[in-house]
Amino acid sequence: MLQELFSISDEIMELDKRAMQLCSAQFAKIEEIKESNQLKMLKAFTQCRVASNHLVGTTGYGYDDVGREKLDEVFARVVGAEDALFRHNFMSGTHTLTVALFGTLRTGDTMLCVTGRPYDTLCGVIGLDGTNYGNLMEYGIKYEQVDLVDGAPNLEAIAQKAPAAKICYIQRSRGYANRPALSLEQIGAISKAAKAANPAVWVVVDNCYGEFTHTQEPCAYGADLIIGSLIKNPGGGIAPTGGYIAGKKQLVELCAHRLTAPGTGREIGCTMDVLRQMYLGLYYAPGVTAEALKTSIYASCLFEQMGYGTTPHYTQDRNDIITSVACKTPAALRGICEGIQAGSPVDSFVTPEPWPMPGYDSDVIMAAGAFTMGSSIEISCDAPMREPYTAYMQGGLNFAASRAGILMAAQKMLDYKA
Repeated sequence: MLQELFSISDEIMELDKRAMQLCSAQFAKIEEIKESNQLKMLKAFTQCRVASNHLVGTTGYGYDDVGREKLDEVFARVVGAEDALFRHNFMSGTHTLTVALFGTLRTGDTMLCVTGRPYDTLCGVIGLDGTNYGNLMEYGIKYEQVDLVDGAPNLEAIAQKAPAAKICYIQRSRGYANRPALSLEQIGAISKAAKAANPAVWVVVDNCYGEFTHTQEPCAYGADLIIGSLIKNPGGGIAPTGGYIAGKKQLVELCAHRLTAPGTGREIGCTMDVLRQMYLGLYYAPGVTAEALKTSIYASCLFEQMGYGTTPHYTQDRNDIITSVACKTPAALRGICEGIQAGSPVDSFVTPEPWPMPGYDSDVIMAAGAFTMGSSIEISCDAPMREPYTAYMQGGLNFAASRAGILMAAQKMLDYKA
């Protein structure tokens, strides 16, 4: 049926058949993770006594918004945190990280990033890109960095620099770097090394793309604060916008007063008509993330058979929903993005073109035919138009449709090669 509906060649369909066979054991593991996380989600909803009145929003200041407060409680319980802000008020993952960093850091403090240079848009928040728009450095906050060694944390260097740091910052996923996402065990090792050298340091994890890929979250491995976007894993493809901050109660409270205003904190912020979508998206997030993981595994297997290097290998554990594909040439990079766009439910007829996306230092090509603009839990593919022409695939909402999109991408790449 796939071949008939989407004009896939016999050559690509043979690769598909083999990929489905090779991936079956990995798919079974993902199903086990999904079941565990979904049952944990259900338990959190029932223990927190979520009721129909919690799905109805407020206007104005949003004082005593019981739905907003209950949603924070549910998410905190699900991720094993003391407290959380699970809010539509966050405009993006970068904005959520900005709130967390400005909420916890003060003039004279040092932010120690232990996973190398952060991804492009966060460099602007810190002040590493040379712009001056009220970044951390302009406020007298210092920045130090420890690079990864062969993709793994340098624990010795972390221990050396941690005594001077207020925050030990971990970027779990890869951004536009061709390295593996960090495992929970690696996050735990970083936390242990940093806190042994400086018991007062706060371990802060950018958890974007990593939620629900395992049965636990970084809070169980020493993280004091975790941060992410709701148009990625935890929004389940239903939340229309937003982000979350979760972890130690003291730190979440500091962040709340930066999200709104000093003195008002978490007590204000109306929810209008988004609560039902946010509750529903969170509830479905474990299942949707599992579909995205299966898509990621399948993509790695298929493109490896075509001769393209992928990270991670299809047999490796997934610590985020991203698969990177070393396309090698601009033509192949265009091909993979055009195919993913053609296999998307929205704007399938559009041809992706590179453009100067705000916050990035080179043109970016992006395939994103999504119901929510910019959503990374829906199938998407993007890349900076620079060597080594690596494409980064994320999502999608269900494996059957995502598999079709990947096959269309493979067909496009084959056509360009010819």
